[in-house]
Amino acid sequence: MDDHYQEWGRKGATLSDKTARKEYGLTEDEIIDAINAGLLDYRVGSVYGAPWYRLLRREVEQLVEVRRGRPYLDERRAKTELGKVDADLARLRRDVAVLEERRSKLLAELRAS
Repeated sequence: MDDHYQEWGRKGATLSDKTARKEYGLTEDEIIDAINAGLLDYRVGSVYGAPWYRLLRREVEQLVEVRRGRPYLDERRAKTELGKVDADLARLRRDVAVLEERRSKLLAELRAS
C-alpha cells in the first residue's frame, strides 16, 4: 500500500478542518482555496448530516509555513502543546485531590479500628 494512503490511518496524522482553523489560525476560505488549488488532500466526513473535511496534518503545516512563515507555525505548535499540557496538569491535579481525600478517609478508618 502506498505511504500516502497509509498516512490517513496513522494516529495524529489527520485533523478536521475545524481543528486546523483552531490550531493553525487558518480560515475556512483559506482551507477551501487550498483544497481547490490541490494543496490539501482531503476526505469528506459527516456527523449528524453536517459535513466536515478530514485533512493531513503534514499538508496543513506545509500550507501554514508557506503562507505565514516558519516562526508562526512554530508558535502555533507551541501554543497548542502548551494548552494540552495545561489540560493534562489540571486533570492530574483533580486526580491527586481525589486520591488524597480517599487516602485520608482510609487512614481515618484505620485509626478508628
